[in-house]
Amino acid sequence: MTIRYALFLLLTLTLTGIIGYGTFATARLLRTWRPERNLLLLPQENAARVLLVFVCLGLGWLSGVDATALGWQWANWQADARLGLGVGLLLAAGFYTATRLLLGWGGGRFYSPSVLEILLPKDQREFWLVLLAFVPAVAVEELLFRSLLIGGLSPLLSPLVLLFVMGVAFGLLHSPQGVWGMGGAALAGVIFGLLFVETGSLVAPLLAHYVANSVQIGLAMQGNGRVR
Repeated sequence: MTIRYALFLLLTLTLTGIIGYGTFATARLLRTWRPERNLLLLPQENAARVLLVFVCLGLGWLSGVDATALGWQWANWQADARLGLGVGLLLAAGFYTATRLLLGWGGGRFYSPSVLEILLPKDQREFWLVLLAFVPAVAVEELLFRSLLIGGLSPLLSPLVLLFVMGVAFGLLHSPQGVWGMGGAALAGVIFGLLFVETGSLVAPLLAHYVANSVQIGLAMQGNGRVR
């Protein structure tokens, strides 16, 4: 192992730990605290996400791993985009339906919707702003959890092993949202990982992740009567 790659490992795992702790702590706090503004629309939060996108790109360069292993290739972007769009729509519909059924059946025993309710746009204008804010948010998660932690670590472990490990880790970060919040996030993480490994590109998981988040927000707004 070269010093360069060792430094990449140290910095990437440190960044993952910081983001993981922040995600868990924020989700836990939001179960009892109601911010005055939508957290997705805070300028400082979005600036931090854009900065993290460049940090992840820098870490990918530092790794010395081939760009194709990191998923930084677009040769089949049209087919990958169609695949990502289809998977994203299916995930959104499936997760939304399952969430509604679980809330109706078990109340808050299996899923805590507090985080989603806080992030839900108040009106149509805010909805479009949230869709824009999803771009850097999704880009950071896919660059970190797929490109760096699967592609970047592929010289050490099998990508198939890594995608399941990262999927479980991603689910654990959502434990404050209940069993379904945790399980659903883990399942989504595994699916995004499979898209990354099978296509060899970030295009499909990026689009699937973005579409799934956006459609779920839209469906939740409609269900709460906020679409006008």
